[in-house]
Amino acid sequence: MTVRPPRPKGPPLTAMRAFEAAARLGGFVAAAEELNVTAGAVSQHIKALEGWAGVALFHRSAQGVALTEAGRSLQPSFRSAFDALADATHALRNLSAQVEIHIAALPSVAQLWLPPRLGRIRNQFPELKFSVTAMERPPSLRRDLFDLTLFFGQPGEGDTSIPLADDMITPVAAPTLAASIRQAEDLAEATRLQDRTWEQDWPNWCAATQTPMDDPTKGPGYSLYSLAVEEAKSGAGVLMGHLCLIETALHSGALVPLGLGTIPTGRALILTLPAAKSRRPVLEEIADFLKT
Repeated sequence: MTVRPPRPKGPPLTAMRAFEAAARLGGFVAAAEELNVTAGAVSQHIKALEGWAGVALFHRSAQGVALTEAGRSLQPSFRSAFDALADATHALRNLSAQVEIHIAALPSVAQLWLPPRLGRIRNQFPELKFSVTAMERPPSLRRDLFDLTLFFGQPGEGDTSIPLADDMITPVAAPTLAASIRQAEDLAEATRLQDRTWEQDWPNWCAATQTPMDDPTKGPGYSLYSLAVEEAKSGAGVLMGHLCLIETALHSGALVPLGLGTIPTGRALILTLPAAKSRRPVLEEIADFLKT
């Protein structure tokens, strides 16, 4: 007779993953965003892990959560373990003969900057499939199965962070509206379209160009920059144009600069690649193509 005694059970992998993410990111909400679950689910997973271990891993208060001494002692080994699991997952995926390139991008980049280039990339690499996910924050290329990201920020070090374009801004409008704005002071009376992602564009531009304006942030607001661009093209108001995002509208003449000054935001459009060991070889060719 075969003896099959019950074996001790370890904690669920989902609970350990929730602890690692919350410990690394400093909270349940940030962990929930990365894991694509609710903060309540992260909390329940960690409670289950604490119950299994019989020890508290987080201090909880009205101000948030903080690792206990036990949680701090576990964090390095959990992080190393999930880093190794992520590396193995990338290696497994990269063995597939069917290559699909997964791109994560800021919504405005995905809607305005990427489409004309994606068509050219598909022509250049007809054997590849491409998918695009629009998201507000860059994912972790170490943990998530994205092949490259396109977001505004500061260039990093090494070969994983590639600046594609400096972020320069200037007021733009449809040609008919632009004809009525001859000097910077005219902007005070014009309808100014406000993008909620970059709420400081108008105040920063006014400060840099020394343009007086009682309330630079006054005007219709839009949660998506692409919506504000379409409104500007229809003549609804003056938009603070991010030149690298509106180049198609500028080339077509749907929008024109008002000639009142162009300033840098201090950011750049950054293409970020995974570490070399997790990177598909073709990604370097794609990155070179996007730089042109």
